[in-house]
Amino acid sequence: MTDTLLLAFIFLCAGVIAVPIASRLGLGSVLGYLIAGIVISPILSLLDVDIVSIQHFAEFGVVMMLFLVGLELEPKVLWQMRARLSGLGGGQVVLTTIAVTAISMGLGLNWKFSLAIGLVLALSSTAIVLQTLNEKGLMKSDGGQASFSVLLFQDIAVIPMLALLPLLAMPDLVDSVGHGIQSAEIHGEAGHHDTHASENNHGKDDHHDDHTSLSLVEGLNGWQTALVTIGAVAAIIIGGNFLTRPLFRFVSGARLRELFTATALMIVIGIAVLMMLVGLSPALGTFLAGVVLANSEYRHELESDIEPFKGLLLGIFFITVGAGINFTLLSENFLPILGLTLGLIALKATIIMILAYVFKIRGGQKWLFALGLAQAGEFGFVLLSFVVSNNILPPSIADQLMLVVALSMLLTPALFIVYDKLIAPRFAQSQAKEQDNIETSSPIIIAGRGRVGGIVDRMLQAAGYNSTVIDYNSGHLDILRTFGIKHAYFGDATRPDLLHAAGIEEAKLLIVNIDNKDQINQLVEYAVSNYPKLHVIARAVDRDHVYELYSLGCRDIIRETYDSSLRIGRSALEALGHSRETAEELKDHFNKWNGESMLEIAQVYDINVPSYENQELIDKIHEIQRTKIPKLKEEMASIKTKNSTHQK
Repeated sequence: MTDTLLLAFIFLCAGVIAVPIASRLGLGSVLGYLIAGIVISPILSLLDVDIVSIQHFAEFGVVMMLFLVGLELEPKVLWQMRARLSGLGGGQVVLTTIAVTAISMGLGLNWKFSLAIGLVLALSSTAIVLQTLNEKGLMKSDGGQASFSVLLFQDIAVIPMLALLPLLAMPDLVDSVGHGIQSAEIHGEAGHHDTHASENNHGKDDHHDDHTSLSLVEGLNGWQTALVTIGAVAAIIIGGNFLTRPLFRFVSGARLRELFTATALMIVIGIAVLMMLVGLSPALGTFLAGVVLANSEYRHELESDIEPFKGLLLGIFFITVGAGINFTLLSENFLPILGLTLGLIALKATIIMILAYVFKIRGGQKWLFALGLAQAGEFGFVLLSFVVSNNILPPSIADQLMLVVALSMLLTPALFIVYDKLIAPRFAQSQAKEQDNIETSSPIIIAGRGRVGGIVDRMLQAAGYNSTVIDYNSGHLDILRTFGIKHAYFGDATRPDLLHAAGIEEAKLLIVNIDNKDQINQLVEYAVSNYPKLHVIARAVDRDHVYELYSLGCRDIIRETYDSSLRIGRSALEALGHSRETAEELKDHFNKWNGESMLEIAQVYDINVPSYENQELIDKIHEIQRTKIPKLKEEMASIKTKNSTHQK
């Protein structure tokens, strides 16, 4: 018990210290976790901690991540992605496998070893890439969506890989320390490398495998296995559609949040276990369950309950990746392993860039796509343990490949930084030809036509006003043009030259509906400072963002959830017995008071000073809490009393 608490304390301390520092330096949380793992690696070695076992447990964070991703995708959206899933995903896996296999054979390895290595290194890191894309607000971009398509296909591809790899087994390959390998079968010095790491990493995996051999398909022939597998998938789909709602309704009757959380975890864990019992990927199963539940009224509650566990487990997983690096083996073979790692990144980036051109991923998005998926992935650890235990690869080769996988994952956050700081800005300066030519200008410019901008655009069109729409998601624009919407153009609305092409000098109105908060601020600041006569309407993501936009000079700010919140409040008052007129008056009075209070705070807000250091801001908030909130309550009570007397 003491050892477990001490280990948990070490992991938490490492994450709590390293991640905020990395985030402040612009490195991202993933790199912070990886560095934390490297720092605490000597401590874990002294405590004789089994990093591999912890990593197996923490990999469940990937399962939860794909469940949450599935909750965001309706089945029809997934169906629309089918071309990219098969084309981009299938193309990447096949081409990378062929290329790595060919290079390995060129280095003198036999074809079985080479093919196994090709399959292992074809996979990318779902955990790191999705986490980083979400953190940077790039998940909905063209490159982000393409990356997700490839990662999802890779997770599916693990299943046939696990079926294919045992066919490459070599009976005379001893899986413990690599002795007995025929020199004719392995070229070079692979058989002479230190196998100490192999004993540490793989021996425990074998022990683990011995105790998790329970299977529903063991001993079945081909068609029986297929029936059981189809039955398991059907059970997830049917259960998700027909059984989860009554279950959640029953559990919610207890009015205990922790019980709902336990139920959500039970479903995710149960599906993962079922998938493993039939030999399928647990991540694939939970993703499918998430898609089935995407239209459920319990979706948002599931997201809020699962999200903390997902984040915590992924953090632990990233720490174990850093801590699991075999520095002894790395120091002995530093240049070869570094060369293999950089070569793998360059090879995968080149292949993905070619696919980006074929599938018309334009602009800087193709660089985001290529650099984001250039690493090996966490499933590589699983497959390497699998190929060693099944006499497919010798531990001496697998240990070096473990380092290549870990180092490539370690370098991935740095690749995103290179994209953010170097490639994206330079590409933005020279990509004018990549943008759509805006042939007509309009007095109204709409930046972003997503779920908010689309409604605004349709409303203005219905009222007889033409607008120029700029959006950076080419796939979304292709769909719009399919339905005859011709006034939407591809491009980055934060770029001054594109705004000039859209006619911002003569425009009367700029409506900013971009999803990314930083890009909203950038566009608003540019438009307000350079075109003072232009009326700017900006979408704010939350209350603090309202203050930021006000300090940047914008005076027409719409908080994206505010109006719906007022309507909910009005409905709540009606449900409490007030008439529609009273509820409407109470809502309007609160809205007027809230607007006045926010204006007072906004006038003393400084975007360049942290709120906790702005004494004038703190004093103003305290003044509102001390004097104006009690007055608001009195006025609201007076309205209720007046209307109640009038009704009588």
